[in-house]
Amino acid sequence: MGSRVELGFAEEAAPWRLRSAQFPSKVGGRPAWLGESGLPGPAELRCGRCGWPCAFLLQLYAPLPGRSDAFHRGLFVFCCRGPACYRPGVQGPLRVFRNQLPRRNDTYSYDPPPETPPPEGHPPVSLQLQCGAHLCRVCGCLGPKACSRCHRAHYCSKDHQTVDWKLGHKLSCAQSAQLDTAIPDHKFLFPEYEIVIEPEEMETPGDSQTDADTQKNLEKHDKLAAAGGASDGFESLDEEVLEAMAKHETREDKIFQKFKNRIAAEPEQILRYCRGGEGPIWISGENIPQMKDIPNCSCGAQRMFEFQNKTARAMVLTCLTNHVLCS
Repeated sequence: MGSRVELGFAEEAAPWRLRSAQFPSKVGGRPAWLGESGLPGPAELRCGRCGWPCAFLLQLYAPLPGRSDAFHRGLFVFCCRGPACYRPGVQGPLRVFRNQLPRRNDTYSYDPPPETPPPEGHPPVSLQLQCGAHLCRVCGCLGPKACSRCHRAHYCSKDHQTVDWKLGHKLSCAQSAQLDTAIPDHKFLFPEYEIVIEPEEMETPGDSQTDADTQKNLEKHDKLAAAGGASDGFESLDEEVLEAMAKHETREDKIFQKFKNRIAAEPEQILRYCRGGEGPIWISGENIPQMKDIPNCSCGAQRMFEFQNKTARAMVLTCLTNHVLCS
């Protein structure tokens, strides 16, 4: 991923392609953690509005070229599943975390992962990391709490322990051999898909010239109208210009039409990525934040736009310096 705009599309994929060792970009399911240290704890993953544990939404594999400390780099987005927490003015239903590793590390091979399924088939995802830490059976995040009876089922919170107890662990608690394979559907995770990244195909020079000509005609019409000759100028405009006039009546209309045109070229996209290049595309001219409105990273550096979702309702900004300890 570079400074050009790249689009993400959700596609079905074999389970093995969504494991951590494949460095996936994906939406839904349990997070495929990149590294095992510095993972967010339960307190960091609670919604700032209702206090309920956030659900994993998506992750992007977004290494930084030329940065040896970010040869492997993943961004993890979590969100609250309560619709009421997304009311205007409410803050806290989204959480974003970053994890990165150099190419030579203690977890992954120096060489790229193979593009073929592992020879052992498709074993279930382990709920225990190599470092010994356990993951929650419900959400796949760190699970410091354990069942007091079997001591093998782990959870991020009392809330998720209660959910799992009601949906199967009450019956399987004594059958400890099934704890890592017979995990019920808790209806907490989102459906899982791979995010396939492709470059955005920009308009051709001919299209740009057409837009420029249309804009000139619109400006000519405005001058004629101001001089009292609107009717003569109006008759000389073709259907394309007339349609453009209807869509470009106000600044707000221009912003919305630009958004629609960009999305319409690839309507199946679910996100737009562009770190260090073109900024976000806005759906509205209202409440567009200025740099002074965006808080700096904990290290003091400015944050920069990295990606947004298709509807422009969520935008992720990351630290410009991207040090390991930056937020």
